[in-house]
Amino acid sequence: MLTRKQLDLLRFIQSRMQECGVPPSFDEMKDALDLKSKSGIHRLITALEERGFLRRLPNRARAIEVIRIPESLAQPAAPVPEPRRFTPSVVEGGKSKQPAVPPPMPASARMIDEAGRAVSIPVMGRIAAGTPVSAIQNQSHAITLSPDFLAGGEHYALEVRGDSMVEAGILDGDLVVIRKQDTANTGDIIVALIDDEEATLKRLRRRGSSIALEAANPAYETRVLGPDRVQIQGRLVSLVRRY
Repeated sequence: MLTRKQLDLLRFIQSRMQECGVPPSFDEMKDALDLKSKSGIHRLITALEERGFLRRLPNRARAIEVIRIPESLAQPAAPVPEPRRFTPSVVEGGKSKQPAVPPPMPASARMIDEAGRAVSIPVMGRIAAGTPVSAIQNQSHAITLSPDFLAGGEHYALEVRGDSMVEAGILDGDLVVIRKQDTANTGDIIVALIDDEEATLKRLRRRGSSIALEAANPAYETRVLGPDRVQIQGRLVSLVRRY
């Protein structure tokens, strides 16, 4: 799934190529999405390329090819949206007035079976345990778990992509069950939203007033960020692995 900002950029590139036959420049994309620097556009394009929506052609200026578009863009063409600030619906934070995501689970997602054991948990997409990828905001399906694997409160699950948490026993393809909360203790493994754009699964450490996101793999460096750049989406409580 794509974040709102990724979807806006893909829509803008597609619209410009339909109108002019060439993709927009990075400055045009930056202005269209109301970003302060082109580095944000680089991150968005990289994320779209990793997901198979775009392809950059080497040794050619402004060479971007749209490979595929999501179903929402395959509908009858709609006007390109006005530039807007990113309003993530993935997590509740000071920069967004949108409800926190995952949204409140419907009754069907909280139902317990007749024996009082099985609880349905929504799977909200994928999370990176490696280089951060875009936050996920749409439910893909659900899994059923015993309450023994849960803590109190609301929960959601994410599919792990990457290997930065292997020494914590979290492997590529695992499902992590997250208790929805916006605070955590040092040493907790959390889902962190960075700069309102990128989500990752890391161990939380406090370094003075800064926040360190620590991998469980020596191949990855610990990222130390200001507290205003990191928003906690939840804490790891369980892990599901299929064989």
